[in-house]
Amino acid sequence: MPFGKFDRSKLLLKNLEEREHDLDLSVMQDPYKKPAAYGNEKLDALVEAIRKARKNNATVMMMMGAHVIRAGATPWLIRLMEEGWITHFATNGAGAIHDFEFSMIGATTESVAKYISEGQFGLWKQSGLINDFINEGAQRGLGHGEILGMAIEEGKFPHKQYSLLAAGYRNQIPVTVHVGIGLDFIHQHPNCNGEMLGKASYTDFLIYAKSIQNLENGVFMNFGSAVTGPEVYLKALSMARNVAHQNNEKIAHFTTAVFDLLPIEDNTVGAPPKSDPRYYFRPWKTILARTVADGGTGYYINGEHKDTVANLAYKLLSGD
Repeated sequence: MPFGKFDRSKLLLKNLEEREHDLDLSVMQDPYKKPAAYGNEKLDALVEAIRKARKNNATVMMMMGAHVIRAGATPWLIRLMEEGWITHFATNGAGAIHDFEFSMIGATTESVAKYISEGQFGLWKQSGLINDFINEGAQRGLGHGEILGMAIEEGKFPHKQYSLLAAGYRNQIPVTVHVGIGLDFIHQHPNCNGEMLGKASYTDFLIYAKSIQNLENGVFMNFGSAVTGPEVYLKALSMARNVAHQNNEKIAHFTTAVFDLLPIEDNTVGAPPKSDPRYYFRPWKTILARTVADGGTGYYINGEHKDTVANLAYKLLSGD
């Protein structure tokens, strides 16, 4: 190959205790305390759809970006898992890193502006332990989420009670991790093995697609993931529908919900035209329009994740 490659052996990795953290465990919410009121009639309709889905033993999946973990919503998510309301959680690579760091040191998140200027962003020794776990677990055929969940649950992680990954391993509920090579700072590290990383995340994609096969009469929710969430869902749904079609079955009657910060009008039936810049907001056109066009229902719920996750969980857990 004629092209030169970056020599990772020249990188300087510093100890994580040297990093200034933007978040600590003080952000974690109390999953037994009634949250501040968040009024949205669509939230009530979604809660009812989830209740019906669980009565039908259908999939209720929650896909999320890393900001849900950063918002301190994990204690609510763990309760939803333990009490049987959510059957599958999924996140991106950043979500797994924040979960791992919270569990290990009780803090996470660095100033990109500060550390990119120094050329130190993401280059912290202890965070790179994720790669060591992935390299070993992928060889055993395990998925990315299960590998880290097992490492946290069975290892010396002093704050593992705040780990969604560990809770998934402990309760045998899938928490899948969907990565893109080069998107997460652990990919910078010398111990990152792209083959093992891809193997582990692809295993999780197949686990995810299996859950989507049970989405008829179920619920799919996407929290704050503008690209990974809708794109992974789209491909998995196509796979599931392909197999269902061969068996004269359908995966069409289900509910979707997008939780995000972008204010869009209440009427989200149909995707916006290509002339509208909002056409390129994938959660709208993919999750709320195209994939439910054959008999499903989509809801858009605008708000901060610390408020929407807490209120959704409280309504389900309290029966309110």
